[in-house]
Amino acid sequence: MSFASETKEELCGASRTRPEEVQAEAYGVLLFCNQFSGRGVRVVTESEAFARRLPELFQAAFGVSFDRLPREDEPGAGKRVFAVEDPDKLALLCGTFGYDPRETLAHHINFAVLEEAAHRSAFFRGAFLAGGSVTDPAKRYHLELATSHYSVSRELCALLREEGFPPKDTTRNSNYLVYFKQSGVIREFLARIGAAGAAERVASARASKAVVGSVNRRVNCDAANLDKAVEAAQEQIGAIRRLEARGMLPDLPDKLREAAALRTAHPELTLSQLSELCDPPVSKSAFAHRLRKLMELSKG
Repeated sequence: MSFASETKEELCGASRTRPEEVQAEAYGVLLFCNQFSGRGVRVVTESEAFARRLPELFQAAFGVSFDRLPREDEPGAGKRVFAVEDPDKLALLCGTFGYDPRETLAHHINFAVLEEAAHRSAFFRGAFLAGGSVTDPAKRYHLELATSHYSVSRELCALLREEGFPPKDTTRNSNYLVYFKQSGVIREFLARIGAAGAAERVASARASKAVVGSVNRRVNCDAANLDKAVEAAQEQIGAIRRLEARGMLPDLPDKLREAAALRTAHPELTLSQLSELCDPPVSKSAFAHRLRKLMELSKG
């Protein structure tokens, strides 16, 4: 089951709310379903949980039953279709939210039925159940709400900004999309509509990615430092080989000859490790000074 399906299942498992919130949720479903007009209502979903919840939701919100319910033999890769076609039922649904298809061609959000924060949360939940999707946060962050109504999309953007969820918008296949790509916003939105478990998974994914990113940065830094150390060791050994080729090593002071012998014998060791092999041991800075002296002499 996808993360979006699991999120919708969690939302549909919530207990019944107040009548006004039930109606606000149903309003979100209507404005973000496949069709809502004076000619009919058509809701198509792949979510089994939403398919179970939808008839109960419309019955509780409007006292209306669907004229068409999903059939077991219906084609469409698991898509379930619900429809209202009866003129009296359609008139009731439209009239509940002040929409008269004979006078108004385009839908607008009726903010009068979304005055309270709880009503808006329920509306967002219905919009997500009917026209929403969210990507698995382990892969990437993306949550979207799709509607076929331009004005609804624009008004939803304004409403979301008021509620502290700054969205982006675009179009896709004649639908208008409102979407989020920030993990924090997605987490807060999911929590707001009642999907606390999904919100927690987004937070956990974000924390995991932060840890992995920190480890990767540290590994990259360590690798870069190792590359520098290897390059420096090669330069030091090259300088020692030049001194050896010139016959200069035997005439050098004991400390420099010891440093040259240790460096060439142990090219993989760090300066700190080499300094401890000296007899007697010296500090890292003292051993580094000896190697610098050897490199200066090799240039002469």
